[in-house]
Amino acid sequence: MDFALPLAGIWLANLMGAMSPGPSFFLVARASAEHSRRVGLASALGMSIGAGAWAAAAMFGLAVLFAQIAWLYRIVQLVGGLYLVYLAVMIWRAAPRPLALDGAVIDRRPGDAFLTALVVQLSNPKVVVFFGSIFVALLPAHAPSWVWAVALAGVLCNEMAWYSIVATLFSAEPARRAYGRAKAWLDRAMAGFLALIGAKLLLDSR
Repeated sequence: MDFALPLAGIWLANLMGAMSPGPSFFLVARASAEHSRRVGLASALGMSIGAGAWAAAAMFGLAVLFAQIAWLYRIVQLVGGLYLVYLAVMIWRAAPRPLALDGAVIDRRPGDAFLTALVVQLSNPKVVVFFGSIFVALLPAHAPSWVWAVALAGVLCNEMAWYSIVATLFSAEPARRAYGRAKAWLDRAMAGFLALIGAKLLLDSR
C-alpha cells in the first residue's frame, strides 16, 4: 500500500492529460466518424501504444537523455513537426470530400489508421518530458520494478479506455451525421490545429 497513492496520482495525471483536447482526440474522433468504430478503435490502439512507448522511454531515462543531448531532442522535434504539417495538408485537401451518410462507410484499413495514430502520438517528444516529470514527482526513487510496471500498465489502460470511449461515441450514427454536416470546416479546423502544432515543433527544433 506504500505505493498506492503515487500510482493513483500518476494514473489521474495521465488520464487528465489524455482527456484534454488535442491532436490525438481529434484524430480518433475523425477516424471513427468518417470510417467506422473498428477504424476508430485501431486509432485508439495506436494512440495508446504511442503513449505507452513514451512512458516506457521516460522510465528508462530518455527524458534525461533529451535534456543532456539537445540536438537529439531537436531532431525528434523536427521529424515530428514535419509529419504533423504533412498530415495537416492531407486532411485539408480531403476536407471537401463529402461523408457518406446513407449507411455506407468509407473503406480504410484499420492497420493504416493504427500506424497514423501511432506516428502522431510519437511525433511530439514533449510527451516523454510530461511522463518523466510525473514519474519523478510521484514515484520514489527506490520504488521496486513491479511498481514501474504497474504504472506503465495503468498508462496503457487509461489511454485505451479513453480513446475507446471517443471511438465508440463518434462512430455512432448521430455523431456521424453531425460530423458529416460540418465535415469541411471541422476538417480544415483540425488541419489548421495540426499545422500549428507542427509549426511550433519545427520552430522549437531550431
